[in-house]
Amino acid sequence: MAVHLRVVLEEHNIQKLKLPTGIPNTVEDLVSIVTETFQLHGEIGLLYQDKHFDNEFFSVTSTADLYDKATVKVILKEPTITLDLHPVLESSSLSSVSTYPASTTETDICPADHDASSEVSNYASSSSSDTIILPDSCRSAAWPVPFQVPEFSRDVELILAEANNLYDATGRHFMDASVKSAIMQELAKVIFSYTAYPTNQQILSVAEALVSKFPCLREPGSFAGLYGWQQRIKNKMHNYRAKLRSRKYSYPEIEINTLKRKHPGDAVPSKNIKKPKKAEVNYLPPHPTGESQETLEKERLDLIFEITKKNNAKIIADKMNKTFSSRRVEVVSLSPSVGVFKERWPALFTEAQVRMSCNFFFPLGYIHVITMRAGL
Repeated sequence: MAVHLRVVLEEHNIQKLKLPTGIPNTVEDLVSIVTETFQLHGEIGLLYQDKHFDNEFFSVTSTADLYDKATVKVILKEPTITLDLHPVLESSSLSSVSTYPASTTETDICPADHDASSEVSNYASSSSSDTIILPDSCRSAAWPVPFQVPEFSRDVELILAEANNLYDATGRHFMDASVKSAIMQELAKVIFSYTAYPTNQQILSVAEALVSKFPCLREPGSFAGLYGWQQRIKNKMHNYRAKLRSRKYSYPEIEINTLKRKHPGDAVPSKNIKKPKKAEVNYLPPHPTGESQETLEKERLDLIFEITKKNNAKIIADKMNKTFSSRRVEVVSLSPSVGVFKERWPALFTEAQVRMSCNFFFPLGYIHVITMRAGL
């Protein structure tokens, strides 16, 4: 017998799913049907409303819990990343290793045939002069774990403190829309200081930190009191990026996803979004102050000439540091082949530059990866 399910894809996107042959016998089959019907991408999970628990959401562990006209919510699962770390340096030798900030290290390309053992010794012998100085507008830290809720304005903090006391005494939730709007504005600024495109997991960590600090902000009727905040944060970041695009100051990581920057076949807001996928802090940094793509192109041509000379490693290193943002634009927007990239940036494949590129992938005392092509 045919069964209908109410499927919540997003807060404002609720669909009806018809199952002509009834509810599948396994959760996996149901997930497969939902994924194919609504053209979803990535790994998803399902929650269902249990009428015996005031319609609270629970994980779908068995399709026997579902019935005709039941409500099912789709959640996107973040991929699990497992790192296999192997110690390679004794603690006594760590004091001689210089640390390279993740936000200021050259990470364009690291060829696969580079020898790991020689890289460790080179890493220990590298000097701090190899560190790249990026513009002040670049980010200086990766996403914090756990997320730290910022200090709001004095008025908002006082209102929330009073609301928390009322919540502890009576269980009454805080519902003032104007204060919530002020909270969202501050959260958007802090989130953008780490990433312009937060993942679902990062958005969840913000919502969890917020309601943990201010329990009065939990929302009755939603899963763990977080769902509404997750949707608000997601929508706020979308609006925040749109507002930044309208300003004169250029944010390359946002500008690259505008419709005018896309190919005609990809000129759809939700298609082919370019954003960090490997935890890059400065994924697409702005050009140094006073520089433009034209002036940096001249620097690139000078680099091709300088690479033919001898004993000018310092000049090459300075020019490579200066043109870092230009290379990132080229890698992200054009995705050139290694051969083409080597022809345009031969200095990047010199021993000194390869060493700088690979240093990023050697956390202090460990080796995990020596190969990464940063989008190539």
